Amino acid sequence: MANLLNLGFLFVHQENGGYLGAYMVINSLGRPLEFRISSAVQPNKVQQVLYGSTLVPYIFGELIGKALVEKAAVPAQLIITNCEPALDLRLKIDIPVAWLTEEQRAGAIELARGGRLIVHPRVPEDETKINTVLESISSLDFNEPFIRVRDAMGEARKMGISGRAA
Repeated sequence: MANLLNLGFLFVHQENGGYLGAYMVINSLGRPLEFRISSAVQPNKVQQVLYGSTLVPYIFGELIGKALVEKAAVPAQLIITNCEPALDLRLKIDIPVAWLTEEQRAGAIELARGGRLIVHPRVPEDETKINTVLESISSLDFNEPFIRVRDAMGEARKMGISGRAA
């Protein structure tokens, strides 16, 4: 039997002036292996002024993304995120990170089931690594795991669970 690849899905969004994230690792068959959610990150006015335009990528990539990925017990060979600022996670870890989008950009990787993957502009060599991973999982719909992550995040928050493995 061929080795199964693990894919990470990092979902980050803004809510009530703060930022929340969730991370799910699935195998190439789409089965969940691990799920984690972050605590809310709420920058104060001083941080907003000091960080300026770098604040959101810092929060998404380093404070939320890096913390979730480093705490995960199951490693991923590729991490896909729902938002462009989270691409800065790639500058902190040695795993390719791609943003799933509908945007058309030069260098975007077209997916068989719709959408495109965009890598961090400072790590263009990730395109080759990602294409290698995609060869073995071409039938996976990358939008669907984000629906599960978002819904599971909502349910976990209702139950008062934060930052725990599933």
